[in-house]
Amino acid sequence: MKGRVLLAGGSDPSGGAGIQADIKTVTALGGYAAAAVTALTAQDTCGVRRIVELEPDFVALQLQLVLDDIGADCVKCGMLPSAGVIEAVASVLEKAEPRLPLVLDPVLRATSGEALADPEALETLAGRMVPLASVLTPNLDEAARLLGRELRDLDGMRSAARDLLGLGCSAVLLKGGHLEGDAVCDLLVWEAGEQLFSDPRIHTRSTHGTGCTLASAIACGLAQGLELVASAARARTYLREAIRRAPGYGRGRGPVDHTVSLAASRPAC
Repeated sequence: MKGRVLLAGGSDPSGGAGIQADIKTVTALGGYAAAAVTALTAQDTCGVRRIVELEPDFVALQLQLVLDDIGADCVKCGMLPSAGVIEAVASVLEKAEPRLPLVLDPVLRATSGEALADPEALETLAGRMVPLASVLTPNLDEAARLLGRELRDLDGMRSAARDLLGLGCSAVLLKGGHLEGDAVCDLLVWEAGEQLFSDPRIHTRSTHGTGCTLASAIACGLAQGLELVASAARARTYLREAIRRAPGYGRGRGPVDHTVSLAASRPAC
């Protein structure tokens, strides 16, 4: 077991997304997963029925106690349901010594379309959390909401990724899975360069928790000492194999397979 990853996000009782998916992913990749819950959800593979936000002070206390005792090599944040929770999480991370790498997955809506954060949270997320992020991992809808414009093609993704860097994060992995076509393109951009990842699309409905899984896999790689591009490449390979091997559970968008071995998740050299 190598690499301590402190996860912050919502709980998914179906086990396919949220903190449950985060823990499974980090564990499958050989890391140690600690988790602070930000919200409770009642959901299944068809959608989210109800959200109960936890008190910001309690969320902050969970994070602080883990950092003071076990410590962390990387932090991954997913669902942060309100401005209050975002402020609390940001305050803890700003005071952490040394400053920890942060993978921020700006979870604003569920795959099924339900809002997972209140309207005020978007502005607070952009102003307080994004500048702390080592890697921001939005999909096209999340990037569009952060920037206030739609993204329709790869050129638009390139422009958007650069504009997202302008919000203060160190790198952006902009996920292009929502674009039409036979290939799925994800664009990793940092100040000095970019890396385009492209793979054949896997036609499946088993997409519940894919964003959580990818971001947690990147965080695990960073915690284990991988460089950014290598961490992103391994995370994408892991996720694609998890999608390919999905068990087909549920009546809606089923979960991916979080039992993929580390050997299967290594990127080709």
